[in-house]
Amino acid sequence: MKHLALLRGINVSGHKMIKMDALKKALEAIGFTNVSTYIQSGNVFLDSEEKSAAKVGFLIKQEIFKTFGHDVPIIMITKEDLQACLDRNDFLNEPDIDLKKLYVSFISSELPENMITQLNLNYIKPDKIQLDGKRIYLKYDISPAKTRLDNKWIEKNVNVISTTRNWNTVNKLLELFTE
Repeated sequence: MKHLALLRGINVSGHKMIKMDALKKALEAIGFTNVSTYIQSGNVFLDSEEKSAAKVGFLIKQEIFKTFGHDVPIIMITKEDLQACLDRNDFLNEPDIDLKKLYVSFISSELPENMITQLNLNYIKPDKIQLDGKRIYLKYDISPAKTRLDNKWIEKNVNVISTTRNWNTVNKLLELFTE
């Protein structure tokens, strides 16, 4: 079965550095097959006889800690999760949307529907968010480099683990999942 693991916080600003070829070898050494990575930010496709995505994520996390000494949160994503990003992101319905300002945060647990009313969204304005189960769609006014709306804010205010990918990466991951 094909799985996609999103690794949180590796190879960012010189922290938790892991070379993708070394990661590939480490995961193959514990029995995963067809291991491939997409860019250096921790997008890992692999095949496993294990059907439980949670168990696959746990094995990856364990091996990364054992081999590289980094405690790296792992979020497992299905092809359906990626397709939902395309189907349910309301920001795509806006005229003249700048796709370079769209991002998706994949989070570790399902959000209650009333969560949006509990958040202090004035803090993140003019940036905008849309909640969708285990995804948060982000629309930055300027850029992710000039925002308060980052993984740290999401994790603190929503009490989840979050890892964010830009819109181009989300589309590319879906394309790679279907190959």
